Amino acid sequence: MAKIVEVENLQKNFGKFSALKNVTFDVNAGEVLGYIGPNGSGKSTTLRILLGIIKASSGKAKIFGQDAWRDATEIHKQTAYVPGDVYLWPNLSGGEIIDLFMKLHGKGDPVKRDRLIQKFDLDPKKKTRSYSKGNRQKVALIAALASDAELYIFDEPTSGLDPLMEAVFQEEVRKLKTAGKAIILSSHILSEVEKLADRVAVIRKGEIVETGTLDELRHLTRYQYKVETQEPPIGLKRLNSVHDLVITDTAATFQADSDKVAEIMTMLMPYKLTKLESNPPTLEDLFMRHYE
Repeated sequence: MAKIVEVENLQKNFGKFSALKNVTFDVNAGEVLGYIGPNGSGKSTTLRILLGIIKASSGKAKIFGQDAWRDATEIHKQTAYVPGDVYLWPNLSGGEIIDLFMKLHGKGDPVKRDRLIQKFDLDPKKKTRSYSKGNRQKVALIAALASDAELYIFDEPTSGLDPLMEAVFQEEVRKLKTAGKAIILSSHILSEVEKLADRVAVIRKGEIVETGTLDELRHLTRYQYKVETQEPPIGLKRLNSVHDLVITDTAATFQADSDKVAEIMTMLMPYKLTKLESNPPTLEDLFMRHYE
């Protein structure tokens, strides 16, 4: 796959404060990168560097093989961006602003714009001074999604949207991915990232603490198990791979690493196993693992 975004050892200092420390990741065409972390972790600072809004203190930030700061104007011709806080001209209507954004970008699709206005249930004739936060967010999303870009950067894009509109957004992102577009989805809504992301980068206090596919990251956390047997499964107490074990008569709940299933099954068979349930860790489990 073509590499669209390359970030290597990126650092950003504000005086003595280090907002980013050796941040490294990349994004390929046809891929969604989930960039997650709480407020203040460095997500938006990273995106502002990629957009050429601020200059990195050191390191490399390239998009389409071009320098994100020096070649920002050229990069923007193939990039669409939606911030988490959208501020609009209050005396213009939503439709006027969408058309303005599309004209500024230069590659807008009026047919797609009209379809998105209908799907997002937006009244484009109203002045934006009367819009709720969710409707202001819809204006930015429609303008970005209706533009033909190669890279889409979404920074908390569904802030203010109801669950139905979140589902519309997710559907459109999947279409972009199928079309071979590169997407950076920065969010702290972990369920959203989990549904859309091919790979995840977790940032904590300006540093990338984990990166990889969801399956790769799930190997680093424990699955939750629930078993039922005909005899009390006391042998589980002898396994170092079993954690937080609770045995109640002939049932047990515990946590264990996913690669220890064979060992656990072997231990349980003599107790006449009748039921086994396992639940993989969610992205939220992975997230909390780094912040507790």
